[in-house]
Amino acid sequence: MRSIWRDLLAAGLLTATAYSVDAAPAAPGAFVRVTPADIHWTDIPGGHGAQEAELVGGQNKPGFYVVRIRFPPRWMDTPHWHSQDRYITVLQGIWTVGVGPVFDLAKATPLGPGSVMKHPAHGVHWDGSAGDDPVIVQIVGIGPVSTTAIDPKGPEWVHVSGPDHP
Repeated sequence: MRSIWRDLLAAGLLTATAYSVDAAPAAPGAFVRVTPADIHWTDIPGGHGAQEAELVGGQNKPGFYVVRIRFPPRWMDTPHWHSQDRYITVLQGIWTVGVGPVFDLAKATPLGPGSVMKHPAHGVHWDGSAGDDPVIVQIVGIGPVSTTAIDPKGPEWVHVSGPDHP
């Protein structure tokens, strides 16, 4: 099990530094290099400044994908789940994540740069930036993947107030 986890994580991290949606398609077996300046960030609709960048493949396409999400300070998404397993690595900031159908910051876990978390398929969670700094995470998985809100009539994002999160 540990070997599979290590191999998947290594493949995702290495691949993410080698490809970008802005890069021209490469011939099979060809090397592609991309710098952070080549990454194209797009706004997530209704995300209050949250952005995403697809580096490899796409979440809505069949096959392996790598995407980065940038959460603005003090914005978190509300409880939801995904149809496929996803592996998340924190690249920048303190990513705050909780599990279960109730958004409760008192039960959240802060994860710093270099931390890794698996979101199992259908595992209910919520996450984002609970602090004053933006957060960037990298997500690796197999698509297509869908997202389902626990409360489809409720807000998809919540603003977190001051340091004590009253």
